[in-house]
Amino acid sequence: MSVRDGLLAVLTLGPAYGLQLHSELTSRAPHRKPVNVGQIYGTLDRLIKQTLVETGGRTADALPLYRLTEAGRSKALLWMTEPAVDTLPDWAEMLDQVVLSISIDPASARTLAEEYRRRWESELVGPACPHEGAGLEARLAIAARGAQAVAAIAWLDDAIVELGRSDSFRPLSAERPRRGRRSAV
Repeated sequence: MSVRDGLLAVLTLGPAYGLQLHSELTSRAPHRKPVNVGQIYGTLDRLIKQTLVETGGRTADALPLYRLTEAGRSKALLWMTEPAVDTLPDWAEMLDQVVLSISIDPASARTLAEEYRRRWESELVGPACPHEGAGLEARLAIAARGAQAVAAIAWLDDAIVELGRSDSFRPLSAERPRRGRRSAV
């Protein structure tokens, strides 16, 4: 998951300030190492320049709020519904997309998991043999990819079942992190 995609996804829940976004990413993607707070603010600055995010007022204690533009909302919704693959699915990106989306838009997370499952399944029925004369490296790489596909399908099956059992939506947390970017005024 890029910090950019994670921030855009969390901002679909409403305006938030920098440290709040940091806290939300940490709690919604517990499988990831926490992102440096400075990276959050740097990414927000770039997202503003790209017109995907805009300032959205201030908190009662003058922390700047950030909110999505329409273009930012479109990018976020696309990221939460479409597998991020060019050719073969990537385990880490799949995990990031599905796990983060579970608490933001469970229905989209389920659709996303189902689509990833289809793509991993196609990996199992694809060419399983390297070209004639391929070395040990090629054979081991293909075997590893097959094992990864089997593991991904098993994990996705569990995720799809769990998503069908309960509503995992969580709004932005009302708990206030202790610090944040202060107003320049």
